[in-house]
Amino acid sequence: MSFQAGWYDDPENQSQQRYWDGNAWTDRRRPKYGQPAPERPQDGQSVQHGQVFGGAGQQAQQPFGQPQQPYGQPQQGQQQHGQQYGQGQGFQGGYQPYPQQAAVGYGAPGQNPNRVVTPDGQPLSGWWRRVFAYIIDSILSGLIALVFSGYFVWKFLQWAMDFYRPLFEEAARGGNPVAPTTLPAEAYKWIIPASLISLAVQFAYQYFFLTKAGATPGKMLLSIAVRQRGSRGYLPPAVAAKRVGFYLGVNVVSAIPLLGQLVFIIILLDWFWPLWDDKKQALHDKWPGTQVVRT
Repeated sequence: MSFQAGWYDDPENQSQQRYWDGNAWTDRRRPKYGQPAPERPQDGQSVQHGQVFGGAGQQAQQPFGQPQQPYGQPQQGQQQHGQQYGQGQGFQGGYQPYPQQAAVGYGAPGQNPNRVVTPDGQPLSGWWRRVFAYIIDSILSGLIALVFSGYFVWKFLQWAMDFYRPLFEEAARGGNPVAPTTLPAEAYKWIIPASLISLAVQFAYQYFFLTKAGATPGKMLLSIAVRQRGSRGYLPPAVAAKRVGFYLGVNVVSAIPLLGQLVFIIILLDWFWPLWDDKKQALHDKWPGTQVVRT
């Protein structure tokens, strides 16, 4: 999403405006509200030739008998004797007390001072867009992972049916079977390969799209993308690896007994952190220095 070049409210200082060149903020700044127009002279005071009162948009006084310049033609600088005076515009060099604003609705930076943006003015994504994008990506990456891990998943399901069948049969006869609290070691010869394949697919899925397109399919559907806070463009490989690795790493650790409960709290904090963070970053955005933006 590109913004039109022009003057917008400075995201770093709401009391002034800053020039957006169409790609990034420049160092050109000006006051948000102009200085008052010069006072009119009192009766009896002399008026210099070409002096304008009332700010921009007020026509310069035209000497009697001088021909008028065609409407809309820009005025030149200091007028010499015999030159034409323009209409419809203020005298060139006169200070405009109220700078022109960009039209509302174009998505230009600064049109909503309450909206959180990146340092160069790109709006950040809301929390719900990130959640729905995550759900979509989880479904897509899960289906891809199932293609590669399907054999191990199927073998685990067969083992589970054989393992729990006696318990079901005893319960059907009116007994009171006691289910085991832990799985036998035999189960993990199917669970571990399936889990590792799933993690590898999720990492490759996120890493590929973030480095090649700047957004996963789920984020593309929700019109959001991931970028570095200080620069535009797709994520460098090292940054993408940090971002994806942090998130997948805490999920792996959550499966470890005892540590899992503590890590589960970190996972919850990671999910909800953008709601109160001033930069709208999750915990897995903090380490690599990334932000999720609107496109």
